[in-house]
Amino acid sequence: MAGELFDRATITVASGGGGDGAATFRREKFVPRGGPNGGDGGRGGHVYLVADGQLNTLLNFRYERKFRAKDGGDGQKNKMYGKHGDDIEIAVPAGTVVRATINGVEYSIDLERPGQRLLVARGGKGGLGNVHFTTSVRQAPRIAELGEPAKSARSI
Repeated sequence: MAGELFDRATITVASGGGGDGAATFRREKFVPRGGPNGGDGGRGGHVYLVADGQLNTLLNFRYERKFRAKDGGDGQKNKMYGKHGDDIEIAVPAGTVVRATINGVEYSIDLERPGQRLLVARGGKGGLGNVHFTTSVRQAPRIAELGEPAKSARSI
């Protein structure tokens, strides 16, 4: 055991939450019954671990341990989609072994080649706007879906 060096770090990551759908209606001067036109919410940002051949230590995680992607934007009127959240990529040295426990089963993933990417936290899906809920019977729905919440995980 003498002379061996173990470089370990524990970080917390969170994806972005999805944006809410909009429940809006057309309002124009000469259109008496405009109808729904709510847009969908944008998806939240994903979090990736990326193997970097230039790095050789996990020392950066001593100072910064929490990472969070951006949330998706809310839907707007006139069927406008919300903005997608920005993804973040966390650089780790090539050869990093990522350990995670999912539903009681422990997984071990080796990022051995530079440029290899691992999706750690998937961004939340954006909610649907009221334009998706129109039918021949319900022509003016006043409902819209909420976006999915952010997901968090502990890695490395």
